[in-house]
Amino acid sequence: MSIRILPNNLINQIAAGEVIERPASAIKELVENAIDAGADSIEITLVDGGKSLIIVSDNGKGMNKEDLALCIERHATSKLPDNDLFNINFLGFRGEALPSIASVAKLSITSRPKDAENAWKISVSGGDEPKISPVAANPGTKVEVRDLFYATPARLKFLKTGAGETAHCVEMIERIALANPYIAFYLYDDKKKRLNLNACQGTLSEARLQRVNDILGNEFAENSLAIDSQKEGISVNGFISLPTYSKANSLSQYFFVNNRPVRDKVLLGAFKAAYQGVLEIGRYPLCALFFEVDPHLVDVNVHPTKAEVRFFDGNSIRGLMISAIRNALSRGSIQTAQTDGLVNLLNSSAVEQSNKTVFLHDSVSTSRDNFYQPKVHGFSSMPRRSAPRTGIIPELTIPTSVKAEEYIAPAPEDIGFLGAAKAQLHNTYIVSQTDDGLVIVDQHAAHERIVMEKFKSIMAKKEKTPTQMLLIPTVVELSLAEKEAIMENSAQLSQMGLAIEEFGPQAIIVREVPALIADCDTEKLVHSLAEQIQEWGKDFALEEKINSFCATMACHGSVRAGRSLNLAEMNKLLRDMENTPNSGQCNHGRPTYIELKIKDIDKLFHR
Repeated sequence: MSIRILPNNLINQIAAGEVIERPASAIKELVENAIDAGADSIEITLVDGGKSLIIVSDNGKGMNKEDLALCIERHATSKLPDNDLFNINFLGFRGEALPSIASVAKLSITSRPKDAENAWKISVSGGDEPKISPVAANPGTKVEVRDLFYATPARLKFLKTGAGETAHCVEMIERIALANPYIAFYLYDDKKKRLNLNACQGTLSEARLQRVNDILGNEFAENSLAIDSQKEGISVNGFISLPTYSKANSLSQYFFVNNRPVRDKVLLGAFKAAYQGVLEIGRYPLCALFFEVDPHLVDVNVHPTKAEVRFFDGNSIRGLMISAIRNALSRGSIQTAQTDGLVNLLNSSAVEQSNKTVFLHDSVSTSRDNFYQPKVHGFSSMPRRSAPRTGIIPELTIPTSVKAEEYIAPAPEDIGFLGAAKAQLHNTYIVSQTDDGLVIVDQHAAHERIVMEKFKSIMAKKEKTPTQMLLIPTVVELSLAEKEAIMENSAQLSQMGLAIEEFGPQAIIVREVPALIADCDTEKLVHSLAEQIQEWGKDFALEEKINSFCATMACHGSVRAGRSLNLAEMNKLLRDMENTPNSGQCNHGRPTYIELKIKDIDKLFHR
């Protein structure tokens, strides 16, 4: 078969496969056109998740008859006035969206410039010849897309249900709305309002915070940290969550480059690296980060959807982002997430406890009518009866681990925001009293962070960690692969105070350990380090490797759960926490303490 030129309608349908993947893709292109047109109010209406109908209305500058006729032609655009692909200051610029939509759906556009006497409407179906006619309409533009993919029915098979496609559309609009807080967005689906985002007021920072609250919720605002950093013509600002406020997926991570929503591997990788050592494994922090980069230093023409970008200097972006996030985390390092999770937990415990019958022995009668069950937090599975006057509470037969010494109040100036220790529960949790509540501290998690930060401080000064020589050196049997992994990193381990030597074909001998963790289980520590190094592989940054070494050593050398502490030791731990960076969470990202205000305790007792 000889070579031939494909017909225009087929070319447009092929192009549509790259640009228009689902209703959310069409909405993205249409909404971005509205933003480029200067609209400050955009309304989107969907039927069946956008598969049957999409309407996007805006109050932008509109188009005249000539522009309306050109807008559905391939590569027709008003976005590149100087034809410079390296100086793109608009969201759209390729001129592919409208012709792509028109080739796979029934498209009509009604538009009127603000100074025009009447509006014009153009209609086109499946790439057929367009029809233009005058109509009455308000200034702005209204785009209607009916029966999406009717011209390419195979694509319809890959779409989700109406509710599923609506969810994708909502997510897309939320991403765009975050980048444009001064624009109002309204989304309706089957006559139900799904989004109602009014235009924000104030400075850009204030407007962004308000829009972030609208989309990510007030809880995120209460557990977030602000970021604002610049370097060599690149700036990043926005909001990130505390390490202890996270989700099970990365869907709430929003990145914007020059106000364009993107999903970029460089940014995702840098964001993950910035939280290393403070985030629980398998959890994802939340963020809304806005990057301003010289258009000449970023290529947004990588893919037709423009969701990917390529930076001229990715290392500068990565370095700025990591340093900005870590600086913010260090400022809020002693904070832990403040949510209602604890109160909900206590409520759940109260409900569960209320289903258990608690009996008081009656010295006069043992009939069921004399059994008494207290009402716990408003719930009771049995009718409440008055306790017999002769009831006697038996002595406790189950031993509890509550250690409380005679309390000697420390001087007020010696008490920080974590309060003064009162008791130790189950040789694991420290209970302290503050001015307006109480704090419960996980002693192992807290000490683990303190030890790690001491390690990091020593390493940052390029000093050798003080060591403790073992009276009896420890021989550790390893697999050949584990031994090679350990010996390859022996120089870094020695710098950190772990002196190791080869000892036979599949063993090493440990002669010194860091003084900070002198009482650790040396054999377990070596095995953990070997497994960790094997998991990394060879391509692992030195700084990240040292941080991981610090974390592993701190975990094995910290105060263990089950160890009894006296009040002096407990108070020392609290004071160390108050003066240690990142002490709001352990090395694995779990919270080191929770705080319960007295008002929350009062609620449990209906006070």
